[in-house]
Amino acid sequence: MRIRLDVAYDGTGFHGWAAQPGLRTVEGALGNALATVLRVEAVELTCAGRTDAGVHARGQVVHCDLPDPVVESGLDRLGRRLDGVLDADVRVRRVARAPEGFDARFSAVWRRYAYRIADRPETVDPLRRASVLAWGRPLDAALMNQAAQALVGEHDFAAFCKRREGASTVRELLELVWSREADGLLVAHVRADAFCHSMVRSLVGCALAVGEGRRPPEWAGDVLGAGVRDSAVPVAPAHGLTLEEVGYPPEAELAARVEVTRARRG
Repeated sequence: MRIRLDVAYDGTGFHGWAAQPGLRTVEGALGNALATVLRVEAVELTCAGRTDAGVHARGQVVHCDLPDPVVESGLDRLGRRLDGVLDADVRVRRVARAPEGFDARFSAVWRRYAYRIADRPETVDPLRRASVLAWGRPLDAALMNQAAQALVGEHDFAAFCKRREGASTVRELLELVWSREADGLLVAHVRADAFCHSMVRSLVGCALAVGEGRRPPEWAGDVLGAGVRDSAVPVAPAHGLTLEEVGYPPEAELAARVEVTRARRG
C-alpha cells in the first residue's frame, strides 16, 4: 500500500530534509517514527521537495510503500500515533491511502514557497524570528516586482542555482510576486514546476539587491541571461523560507505526470 503523508515542520532544528548520518533531519525523524509505530525495520520515504537546512514547511508531501497488513487496521490513527512519537517541531497533518499512480515527487505539477521579510522596525517580531528575515533597510516592493517580470516563464536558471553534476537547471517559474501583508511583512510568493538547489533563496537575494536600490530592476534579467552562477547574487538566509503547498493533477493524470516529469528531468 502506498500512503501519502502531509507534513509540517519548523526547520530550525533540522539539517534539512534528506537523511544524513549523525545529523538530525526531517526524513530521519519521520522515518524513525514510522518504523517505531509500525514495528518495521525501516521505511523509505519520498518527498515533494528536499528542503535545505533551516527551511520550514507547512505543506510538504511524502509517500512511502508499506505492506498492506501493516497499515490496513489503523491507517486512520496513524497520524496521531506518529505525532505521539515525533518531537513537537514536526507534525503529520494528514495520512491517506495514495491513489493509483501517485508519486509525491514526480506527480507534482508545482511547488509553492513563501519568503517573509520584516524590513521596517515596527514589523520585526522577536516571536517570529525563526521564520521571518529581519532586514535592516527598507525595500521597494514595486522595484522587486519589476525585476521579477524577466524571470517568470521557462528558463535555464543556472545563474540562480548551485549546479549538481548531470542535473538540469531548466525550470518553469509560474509565479514570483512580492506583496505586503496586513501586518506589514514583505512576502515573496514563488511557484514553479520544480526548483533546483538554492533557486528560491537566490531569487530572493537578487530581489533584495534591487529592492534596496543597489541594482536596477533590469539586473535580474541580465543575471538570468548570463547562464552561469553569479557571485554577485547572494543566497538569502534559509529561515525566511517556507514550503507552503504542492499541487497535483487529477487522479486519472497522476501516472502520466510521473512519466512526463521523469523524461524532462532526464
